[in-house]
Amino acid sequence: MKNLLSIVTIALVIASCGGDKGGTSVESIIETGNIEALKAKKAELSTKAATIATELDQIEKAIAEKDPTAKKEVLVTTMAVKDTLFNHYVEIQGNVETKQNVLVYPEYQGTLLRVNVKEGQRVSKGQVLGRIDDGGLSSQLAQLETQAALAKTTFERQERLWNQKIGSEIQYLQSKSQYESAENMVNQMKSQLGKTAVRAPFTGVIDEVITEQGTVVAPGMALFRIVNLNNMYVSAEVPETYLTTVRKGKDVRVFFPVLNETIEAKIRQAGDYINPSNRSFPIEVAVPNKTGNIKPNLTARLSINDYTVDNAILIPLNVINENAEGEQYVYTAFAKADNNTTVAKQQIITTGKSQGDKIEVLSGLKSGDLIIVEGARSVKDNQEVRILTY
Repeated sequence: MKNLLSIVTIALVIASCGGDKGGTSVESIIETGNIEALKAKKAELSTKAATIATELDQIEKAIAEKDPTAKKEVLVTTMAVKDTLFNHYVEIQGNVETKQNVLVYPEYQGTLLRVNVKEGQRVSKGQVLGRIDDGGLSSQLAQLETQAALAKTTFERQERLWNQKIGSEIQYLQSKSQYESAENMVNQMKSQLGKTAVRAPFTGVIDEVITEQGTVVAPGMALFRIVNLNNMYVSAEVPETYLTTVRKGKDVRVFFPVLNETIEAKIRQAGDYINPSNRSFPIEVAVPNKTGNIKPNLTARLSINDYTVDNAILIPLNVINENAEGEQYVYTAFAKADNNTTVAKQQIITTGKSQGDKIEVLSGLKSGDLIIVEGARSVKDNQEVRILTY
């Protein structure tokens, strides 16, 4: 290498001096101000510079052939790209909810005589959770039932007489009307009396007993909280940019950080309304809850599969460079057939979606190409490289 530097220095001195002993110096020509003479001198020096550059290239190649230590190869590692299945996921956060998490309110005003359940108890739909003092409705119902029984007997007798053409039609219609009115009053009283029994609206677990026995209650005053943990789902807001790719039926990975548990699920509902305040739409992801560990308002992270390619080309993100024009490129390892050497070739690519430390290559590479991985930042186009194997 020292010999090469000496040769370059001598060549530059010769070029600057003009080469001929008796020739006119550059300084003297510049002093004359003769344009034609300056152009002629420039052409002469350019010819000599080209000749010197060619000779230097020949000398450098000869040195490389004669002195193996002068040949500088960059050590690199490579990977062969190949077609592979690529699943892209949208990462968003959601909360666990259930549509069966309600407060139970009374429909009747009075004293809460009995509370039949305790917190944590499982109840069935329609089961009586508590009873409210009916304030004498039971006695009124008994009287109305007695009156209704009398009205029924009177109507039945009047009906038999009417069928035998005995009596007037108005008597028959009056007895019928009185009987129907009495029956309606009984039914209304039964309906009122039924409101004194507080029943479970669905099968679930009593999460909280809010009002104690003996308290005077009224409509609008919560008595119990009942929760069903079997029908759980995660609700989330998805940016509108994913409106065409995040749809009902898409696969979702649901991760619960607190539980350190992942569940495979599907989107059961995707909203059709874009929220103007945050430009997003709601989704629901049903989650099974066999263990009962998933609770309402639990935080969940959703990974929604919005894009799938069966034969994608994936490469590491850290091997990609960018040139001055903003184009992305990688270096491929190309074997020369003439002298059994391998060189780095700059290859312009276009990329698509990324997932983790991988990115999809849409064009510029094909299956089987060798891309430089380690050493990708230190090589240059057409530079000789040596591939390390492990």
